[in-house]
Amino acid sequence: MMLAKYLWITGSVFIFLLGITHLYYTFFTDVFSSKNARMIEEMKVSSPISTQKITMWKAWIGFNGSHSSGAIFIGVINVYLALQYFRILQSDHFFFLFNILTIGFYIWLAEKYWFNIPFIGLSITLACFLISYSLTLLNI
Repeated sequence: MMLAKYLWITGSVFIFLLGITHLYYTFFTDVFSSKNARMIEEMKVSSPISTQKITMWKAWIGFNGSHSSGAIFIGVINVYLALQYFRILQSDHFFFLFNILTIGFYIWLAEKYWFNIPFIGLSITLACFLISYSLTLLNI
């Protein structure tokens, strides 16, 4: 059972690190900026159809920031729950399955819309989660 717990924690640390890195890149670098300076300027003066109160640039930064905080939250809450309540969590499949489905969805997004680093990191997370869940099911 300890291996299942440690694998879950390892997978959770991977998504936490992806979230921290994404947050850093969003607010402290230009990694997520376009190479096309004209496009950035257009984003800074263009608004989405839904509202004139924000620009596409602000929406872009906000989406990246909230995306980062979501990954950080998933990582932190999973590490905390694994450290404090793993035995309880093993008796309820919802926790495992919801996390596995969420990471699976992120992998699909990474494959279709993102780039290799999140795809690899999320794949490691999913592998750790799947093995952990399998060990839990097998009661090993």
